[in-house]
Amino acid sequence: MFDFIMNDILGTPAILVGLFALFGLLLQKKGIADVISGTLKTIMGFLILNGGASILIGSLDIFGKMFEKAFHIQGVIPNNEAIVAIAQQTFGKETAMIMLFGMVMNILIARFTPFKYIFLTGHHTLFMACLISAVFATGGVTGLPLIIIGSIILGLLMVFMPALVQPYVREITGNDSIAVGHFGSFGYFVSGFIGKRAGDKSKSTEDIKVPKSLGFLRDTSVAMSLTMTILFLVVAPIAGKGYVESELSGGVNFLVFSLMQAITFAAGVYVVLAGVRMLIAEIVPAFKGIADKVVKDAKPALDCPAVFPFAPNAVIIGFLFSFVAGLLSMFLLPLFGLKIIVPGLIPHFFTGAAAGVFGNATGGRRGAIIGSFANGLLISFLPALLLPVLGSLGFEGTTFGDSDFGVVGILLSFLIKLFS
Repeated sequence: MFDFIMNDILGTPAILVGLFALFGLLLQKKGIADVISGTLKTIMGFLILNGGASILIGSLDIFGKMFEKAFHIQGVIPNNEAIVAIAQQTFGKETAMIMLFGMVMNILIARFTPFKYIFLTGHHTLFMACLISAVFATGGVTGLPLIIIGSIILGLLMVFMPALVQPYVREITGNDSIAVGHFGSFGYFVSGFIGKRAGDKSKSTEDIKVPKSLGFLRDTSVAMSLTMTILFLVVAPIAGKGYVESELSGGVNFLVFSLMQAITFAAGVYVVLAGVRMLIAEIVPAFKGIADKVVKDAKPALDCPAVFPFAPNAVIIGFLFSFVAGLLSMFLLPLFGLKIIVPGLIPHFFTGAAAGVFGNATGGRRGAIIGSFANGLLISFLPALLLPVLGSLGFEGTTFGDSDFGVVGILLSFLIKLFS
């Protein structure tokens, strides 16, 4: 029963979000039709979002393989899922308990403090619980003390990280109805902070003017397809016709395959945006019940794609400049005596795109470029700095990718050494 609740209910983000919607609608005493419709459409919106993410992740994965083959890149590839899968074998029970009681702490803190955020990104809750378990275990903290301390820290992070970026989220959305619940928040904060000081918010990425003959570029999906087509058609020939057709395309011509993968990526983003719009349209009114009856003024803290529809051009710009920073970092990291971190396209897309939206909201085009570039540096250097902490646990081959895991892991490790 415990595994069923932890893995199948709380570990399935779509069901978790759907349960909050169901709870909120029941508290508002909505009719049965509204309750069923609102709950199912909330889950559906989340599944559409995830479906879109899977489509574009598949395309990015292929591009990543081409890129590695083309440029013979070797180094550590950050991968949250991989490191959590390894850690679960040692700290599975502790991680599950910290996740469960961390969510309880989140609701209690939101109920009794001014930080009214309910963190709804379940897989990131699991990842952070795993990181906390692993780092404390290296310091000799185990058993009940580990679960109590870990749950408190996780609960605090689940409200403080959304609170950190909420002033910028209000600038993005123009209201205070949603928050961002994603442990890449430190990168988004840095992007928004730099954008405000280095950019000009009146020159938005969404107002970029193009000649009349290139008017089709105003369509984000077309612009994204063309951008990815250029990237694929540059990298695929360098990777080699033989490699692409024998290892990736199943015999399909490498140029045709590359073109289809580029358009598939853009289609994935289109589906993500549709899912986000449906999710927000359902979860915000459903959350009113929770905000009125359980946690007054509660705000749903959603995954980072929640901000994508507010600045689609900044999504493309953010991804590209975060990735460029990741490439540059490959040459900079050895100069600081750190291991090379291979820029993972998936973290650079999701956190880079969100950082671009944050930078644009506070500093326009220049803010989107500089802010997402800063995010790219952060998600390269922080995983490299975190490696020695995780390496002592036998995880030398991979590390966490998003910025908050690096910040939290390094700080906790420092504190444990200070008090041990």
